[in-house]
Amino acid sequence: MTRILGISGSLRRLSFNTGLLRAAAELAPDGVSIDVMTLDGVPLYNGDVEAEHGPPASVVALKDAIAACDGLLLATPEYNNGIPGVFKNAIDWASRPPSDVPRVFGGRPVALVSASPGGFGAILSQTAWLPVLRALNMRPWFGSALAVSRAGALYSENGVLTDEPTRKRLADFVAGFSSFIGK
Repeated sequence: MTRILGISGSLRRLSFNTGLLRAAAELAPDGVSIDVMTLDGVPLYNGDVEAEHGPPASVVALKDAIAACDGLLLATPEYNNGIPGVFKNAIDWASRPPSDVPRVFGGRPVALVSASPGGFGAILSQTAWLPVLRALNMRPWFGSALAVSRAGALYSENGVLTDEPTRKRLADFVAGFSSFIGK
């Protein structure tokens, strides 16, 4: 069984990106499971807190979940043409202490997806992630791109991705990423 951890970079209850990950979990091929995680409860990084108390329990859980997966699927919103602060903050916490980076991130396959109400599908946020992934020595999959634009028209009022062409693209993306993980 290939285990993928999907992390949503949005805290909104009806987030398009969280909905994208939930749909990915439904559409995953046989032999692939996707666990969806949000960043609720991860505090702002503070080196004093880290030095005095170590990482908070929510950060330890995040790090352990990343370390246990076969591949990481980041669903990133785009705020002001870049990475949302809450998402970057969580990854910054997970990279502490630096000696733990190889266990948590090193060589781990990673892919990026995004959904946005705008016309470009948060593609600039995906691009902004590349230096971060490089710094963490991850193994990004570039075999396909999935940036869902005009997402507001593609989801139900309950945050479920209902657009069939987008669901098909997502299923193909997950199948491609899981093949990359297996190599």
